[in-house]
Amino acid sequence: MRNTAKFTTAVLAAGALTLGLTACGSDKDSASDTSGPLVVAASPTPHAEILDYVKDNLAKDAGLDLEVKEFTDYVTPNTATEDGSVGANYFQTQPYLDEFNKKNGTHIVSVVDVHLEPLGLYSHKVKKADDLKSGATVAVPNDTVNEGRALQLLAANGIITLKDGAGTAATPSDITENPKKLEFKELEAAQTPRSLDDVDAAVVNGNYAIEADLKPAQDALVLESAKDNPNSNLLAVKEGHEDDPRVKKLAKLLNSPEVKKFIEDTYAGAVLPSF
Repeated sequence: MRNTAKFTTAVLAAGALTLGLTACGSDKDSASDTSGPLVVAASPTPHAEILDYVKDNLAKDAGLDLEVKEFTDYVTPNTATEDGSVGANYFQTQPYLDEFNKKNGTHIVSVVDVHLEPLGLYSHKVKKADDLKSGATVAVPNDTVNEGRALQLLAANGIITLKDGAGTAATPSDITENPKKLEFKELEAAQTPRSLDDVDAAVVNGNYAIEADLKPAQDALVLESAKDNPNSNLLAVKEGHEDDPRVKKLAKLLNSPEVKKFIEDTYAGAVLPSF
């Protein structure tokens, strides 16, 4: 039985509001008290599942007291890490982290890459991307990095063309050719799989695809390539906490042969080790 504290987006949205207050408060928090458990904020799938495997099978022998908290959004894990409510987080990619720090003035840094979740285009209405009709509606994540990544996926598969240099910050305004006249519906990343009955197709992050019982290797109309992909999911901490001995232990365990085997056996290609 999993013994993981679960939090919903609605409840945790308040976490962002407490950022400034907590930073001015007591230094006795999860991040600064290295004698206590390392509290790690994580998306439920696969991040928390991987951490639970570490907690249940590897942490004790490594002398690591690990506590996992599940978050269902892409904001609160970083604000909670910044204000010390948690000691680390595991849910995001480097491009997303860079953009988040830039926009929010946070000081979160990467510790180690762990895995890649291939982004995919899914549909309940067509079997192939070529079958999308003119004017079809495609849902994409609404955060800057994941939207850009989604559009790059579509461009890589010839569905649209983006202007040169659009990169990971691409938006629909960067589309130069759209032969099918696709309409784009921007949604919170967690909502994209839930939109599949309402749109013609949706670009879904790998973790949310798994939660929705989608099998990326089988169900995706087009799937992101793992080769030379900069979008590995990583363990991150607030700047200055990289040398916390608990963090170093967790980083080593997350890049261990045992975790590599767990990822490969559990996710059958839907999640790929990045080490």
